[in-house]
Amino acid sequence: MEQCVTVERELEKVLQKFSGYGQLCERSLEELIQYAGGLRREILQSENQDGDLSGTISLVMTQCCKRIKDTVQKLASDHKDIHSSVSRVGKAIDKNFDSDISSVGIDGCWQADSQRILNEVMVEHFFRQGMLDVAEELCQESGLSIDQSQKEPFVELNRILEALKVRVLRPALEWAVSNREMLMAQNSSLEFKLHRLYFISLLMGGTANQREALQYAKNFQPFALNHQKDIQVLMGSLVYLRQGIENSPYVHLLDANQWADICDIFTRDACALLGLSVESPLSVSFSAGCVALPALINIKAVIEQRQCTGVWNQKDELPIEVDLGKKCWYHSIFACPILRQQTTDNNPPMKLVCGHIISRDALNKMFNGSKLKCPYCPMEQSPGDAKQIFF
Repeated sequence: MEQCVTVERELEKVLQKFSGYGQLCERSLEELIQYAGGLRREILQSENQDGDLSGTISLVMTQCCKRIKDTVQKLASDHKDIHSSVSRVGKAIDKNFDSDISSVGIDGCWQADSQRILNEVMVEHFFRQGMLDVAEELCQESGLSIDQSQKEPFVELNRILEALKVRVLRPALEWAVSNREMLMAQNSSLEFKLHRLYFISLLMGGTANQREALQYAKNFQPFALNHQKDIQVLMGSLVYLRQGIENSPYVHLLDANQWADICDIFTRDACALLGLSVESPLSVSFSAGCVALPALINIKAVIEQRQCTGVWNQKDELPIEVDLGKKCWYHSIFACPILRQQTTDNNPPMKLVCGHIISRDALNKMFNGSKLKCPYCPMEQSPGDAKQIFF
């Protein structure tokens, strides 16, 4: 992260210089235009009948040309200074980032089967982003056969999301109504919030939409039990239609952020119905790799320097723990206090009769005959009494 901060610092300097240079150019050129315009008016007013200029006017014009030349030269000099700042960004990138990342790669990682899986993940990512033409082109070039049924849900979701981004609610409402039972089974509030937004859009039309708003309020009936207070607020806002919602105590109903929120809620609930993660697996993997890569390159260099290449077998484990941050926590992690190893599906956590928890491998190594003594308390017990637990 220190490398990123260093590069960001240099980039921030460049952006500040660009901003300052733009303001300086605008101000300097505006002053020159005003100065030249004023001089032109003076010349027109004092011009002789013969068309000759007086000595004073000639001197002023000479000074004007010199001022213009000096200003242009100064702007050109400042522009060159920006070029040097941009080059420093490139040097900072070269200095702080190792372009050769092949040293942490695994030989034979991208064999035929692995390459096919990667292509499938990339195709799904493009489907998620609405880049259907790119996904289809990748399928053709890689020889992947994607069933049409896999593509259709993404096409529909992207169509609905694009409509929501321009504040068109009808496609999302139709989708939510058709999937109402499944959404309610997930305790989703998506359909209510969509109806709420549509009702608010009617309120913004003032008294002209009062009858339509009252009629549309019938759609809140299925949600009265769980959203009673929200519905009461919406109905109370009808009193202020004449003076305008924006001038009433209900002005918070017009908050523009709720449109961004409804896009996030729709994406989350729609992905849940399809059995998909909210974020693209490719995006998550790429982000995690960007965080882990500097640490992996450093440890690889240390291993080679100390000539202890056997420490990292590069198969299913890392030589050090890489903290990816809480954003990348997707499941609970239990580390056995005896063996100092994280539990896995093959080596799950086991709860002893006394309540202490160790891994199955530790349990197998510790029992003697038919008895096991807990490493944390004096209780003796049978290994068969231990039960697997799930966090």
